[in-house]
Amino acid sequence: MMRFAAGFAACLLSACATHAALPDLAQSPPGKAPAFDAAIAAFEAADRTAMPPRCATLFVGASSIRFWRSLKEDFPDRTVINRGFGGSTIWEVDHYFDRVVAPYRPREIVFYAGENDLNAGRTPDEAYADFVQFMRLKEKALGATPVWFISAKPSKLRFDQLEKQSALNAKLRALADMRDDLAYIDVVPAMQKPDGTPKDIFVEDNLHMTPEGYALWTPLVDAALDAGQSAKAPGC
Repeated sequence: MMRFAAGFAACLLSACATHAALPDLAQSPPGKAPAFDAAIAAFEAADRTAMPPRCATLFVGASSIRFWRSLKEDFPDRTVINRGFGGSTIWEVDHYFDRVVAPYRPREIVFYAGENDLNAGRTPDEAYADFVQFMRLKEKALGATPVWFISAKPSKLRFDQLEKQSALNAKLRALADMRDDLAYIDVVPAMQKPDGTPKDIFVEDNLHMTPEGYALWTPLVDAALDAGQSAKAPGC
């Protein structure tokens, strides 16, 4: 019996490597209605003309992905798909998951969202729970396909939200430490001056990045993807 109990406990610990302790889902934002139907419909129209190949690297999330216009040039050794839309939140990526993630059957997913969530009043706990829901949706539709979460970025416009961003980033880093299908990419130090303030890598709105900002992100993301994860996408 003691050997059985020990073995059962080991199995539970092993399961936690992929199915890490996940919180209850946060409720949808009160009164929140999806705002990106037109953008998603445009993706679908483009797909009908030329569907991207399976087993590509899917970049999905908010405008920091949308405006990564040099994505193909920055990752020449990968087939990349850009599905960033507007000022989207994690909750909105979840809402459109079946239209903007699942159809591509990617080899790997690079995810950036969360910053807009906090700016809209979501707490770090709520944004974290919304990302947990993303992982549930991913697991159901795409199995062990690995995900890389890019940390919420410091910007001049939202520098007063750095504490909330840091709290969300800490939660996502901890989740990644517990799962073999999730990795965390910390872009914060590369974007900060020695005094901790954001570098001069933003366009006039002080929120979206210049090409120099993406030049800081590219080697960090590329190195993380090269390092890989133990989880692998089915069929890739």
